[in-house]
Amino acid sequence: MSTGLLALGLGLGALLLVGALDRTLLRAVDDSARQQARDVAALVDAGRLPDPVPASGGTAVVQVVDTHGRVRAASPGGDRLVPLLEPGPLARARRGRPVGLDGARIGIVDRLRVLGVPAGPARDPQTVLVAVSLVDLRRSLRVVELAVVLGLPVLLAGLAGLSWVTAGSALRPVAALRIGAEEISGTGGSRRLPVPVAADEVHRLAVTLNRMLERLEAAGVRQRGFVADAAHELRSPLASLRTQLEVALRHPADAEWPTTAAGVLVEAERMSRLVDDLLVLARLDDAVAAAGPALGELVGVVDLVGVVDLVGVVDAVLAGIGDFAGAGAGTGAGTGPVRVERTGAARAPVRGDADALRRVVANVVDNALRYARRQVTVDVAPAAGGVRLVVVDDGPGIPADQRQRVFERFARVDEARGRDTGGAGLGLSIVREIVLRHGGSIELSDPDTRGGAGLRVTVWLPATRTARGRP
Repeated sequence: MSTGLLALGLGLGALLLVGALDRTLLRAVDDSARQQARDVAALVDAGRLPDPVPASGGTAVVQVVDTHGRVRAASPGGDRLVPLLEPGPLARARRGRPVGLDGARIGIVDRLRVLGVPAGPARDPQTVLVAVSLVDLRRSLRVVELAVVLGLPVLLAGLAGLSWVTAGSALRPVAALRIGAEEISGTGGSRRLPVPVAADEVHRLAVTLNRMLERLEAAGVRQRGFVADAAHELRSPLASLRTQLEVALRHPADAEWPTTAAGVLVEAERMSRLVDDLLVLARLDDAVAAAGPALGELVGVVDLVGVVDLVGVVDAVLAGIGDFAGAGAGTGAGTGPVRVERTGAARAPVRGDADALRRVVANVVDNALRYARRQVTVDVAPAAGGVRLVVVDDGPGIPADQRQRVFERFARVDEARGRDTGGAGLGLSIVREIVLRHGGSIELSDPDTRGGAGLRVTVWLPATRTARGRP
C-alpha cells in the first residue's frame, strides 16, 4: 500500500517536473526571440538596418515585413519574397502573441515558433518577425523524459527498500514488546517487557507498561495476601463455632445451652465485625481504583457530602461505646473499669462523610479502650487550619519501630495486642484509609506523661472555610 502511494506520488511529481521544465524552456526561447526582435526593431527605427539582417545562434529566420506583406529585409537564408506569416497570424504576432509555424514552409524540417515586434515610423509601420527552432527544446525534454522513465523505477525501488528497512527497524522494538507481552502470564513470577535502548516514544511506552505491570503485580500480591489473611482470620471463629456446637450436640445432656449460645453469639459478633471491616476496605479500594492513578495520594477520593461537626460525632460514639468496643468495652487491660474523658472545643466542623468519620472515631476509641488500664482521654480542638482529634490511653503502648506497621492490614505487634484481646488488625488500616481520603493525616506517638506508658493517636482533618475563619 505504501509502495503504491509512493509510486503514485513519484509519478505525479515526474509529470509536474516535465511540464514545468517544458514551460520554463519555452518561456526562455520566447524571451530570447523577443529580445532579438526588439534589437532588430531598434535598428529599423534608427534607419540603420543592414541587409541581410543579422541573426543569432538558434534563430531560423528573421524578416522585416510591412503592412502590405512585402519583405523589406531578411536574414541569410531567409525568403525575401514570401513572408513567414499570413495577414491573420501576422496581426497576432504583432500584438506579441507567439505563433506556431510548420518549418516545411521555408524548407526546415522542424516546428518553428514565430514572435513579432512592431517597428518603423507611424507612416510606414513594419513588423520584425523572428522564427526560432524548437528542436533543441524538444531534445532537452526527451533527455529529461528518458531520465525520468529510467530513473523513476530505480528511485522507487530504492525508496521502497529504505522504507522497508526503516519501518522494520522502527517496529522491531514494538515486535519485541508484543512477544514479551505474549510471554507474560498470570502464573506468578516477576516479568517485565524489554526496554529499547533508544530514548524514543517506544522506549517511553515500554517504561510506562513496565510501571503498569509493577502496579498490577503489587495489586495482585496485596489481593492474594488480603484473601489469605481474611481466610485465616475467618477460620478461627468458624472453628470455635463448630467446636462449641459439636460438643453440645454430642453431649446434649451435659451441655449448658445458655453458655453455648453466649459463646456462639460472641464468635458471630466477631465474624460480623470482621466481615464489616473487610467490606469497608473493599469499598475504599474500589474508590481508589475508580479515581485512577492521578489520585494516588488518596486525597479527595471519598465523596465528601457536607459539613460534619466532629465534636458531635465523638460524643455520639462515646455515648454508644459498647456498640463498638466489643464485649470487653469499658474494662480495658487492667483490673478495674476504664474512665473515658472528653475534652476540647464545643464544636469542630469539618467537611467530610459523617458515617466514615464516625467509623474513624469509633475505631480509634475502641482500640484505646481495649488496651487502656485506667484512663482514656479524647480531645477535639481546632489546630493548624483544621481540626485535631487526639485519643490517649495508658495501656502498654506500641514500640516506636512498630508504629508504621500497625497500619498494615491484619497487623499485630505483640501478644498484648493479639487476636484474643484485640480485633483482626484492620481497625487502624481502615482509619488511615479514611483519613487520607479526607485529605488528613494520622500519627502515633508517646503520651505526654511522666511514665511514658500508653499511646497517643493524633488525627488531623482539614476544616471547613468557616472553621478557618474565612467567609
